[in-house]
Amino acid sequence: MTLPGRLPWDSALVTGASSGIGEATARLLAAHGVGRLVLVARRADRLERLAEDLGALHHTDVEVLAADLAELARVEQRLSDGDRPIDLLVNNAGLGTSGLFASLPSDGEEHEIQVNVVALVRLTRAVLPGQIERGRGAVLNVSSMASYQPSPGGATYAATKAFVTSFSEAVHEEVRPSGVTVTALCPGFTRTEFQETSGVDQSRVPGFAWTSVESVASAGLAGAAAGRALAVPGWGYRLIAGVTTPLPRTAKRWIMGRTAGALSPRDE
Repeated sequence: MTLPGRLPWDSALVTGASSGIGEATARLLAAHGVGRLVLVARRADRLERLAEDLGALHHTDVEVLAADLAELARVEQRLSDGDRPIDLLVNNAGLGTSGLFASLPSDGEEHEIQVNVVALVRLTRAVLPGQIERGRGAVLNVSSMASYQPSPGGATYAATKAFVTSFSEAVHEEVRPSGVTVTALCPGFTRTEFQETSGVDQSRVPGFAWTSVESVASAGLAGAAAGRALAVPGWGYRLIAGVTTPLPRTAKRWIMGRTAGALSPRDE
């Protein structure tokens, strides 16, 4: 899908905006006419630099909100502020772990669920009532191609993203009559800091499988602007999504078990 010259929102809040898909999304929003941005991430210094860039390049009014999961209530309060409404919420913040589930620290897996699922649900719940009351608005939830099938070697991550995609599609149908939409963005391998922190060996991923943060962010915003429930960047990944969806679950597990073996770190 092509990103329209001017996006249909006056304001947006982007989580995980200090790098990767979140930063690219913020830059595209500013470049395409969204005049008020709220940028959320843990790293205040990066947010401040991004805010300065967007102000200088596009005269965008940028509010920096440095917050982590422990300060989630601050972000919820900002989203529900009726005097400063948010037209678009981009739930981009997330993390991943890789390895054999039985050998991974349980607190890390629980934290992953808190960030990828609980925080996303709470922020979506915070913004929707105001949007529904105004009869306009959108939520863009960054999910993953991993949501389409189980992923041995990344079990918790894929499960959280399966939740995000299913949740987004369901709430999309619930709010659609009000003029509000919810879109799940499902990218494949994207070159960001996420790949390094999640422990994936990037050298094992073929070059053609990678997508850029700019193309992913553009596809997500175009899908949300068009009111779509799903946005899958790249024709190759769209083909994979279409082909794998009808497969029996036993076949999906078999395929992904062997694919994951090439991508996930091994316990020695």
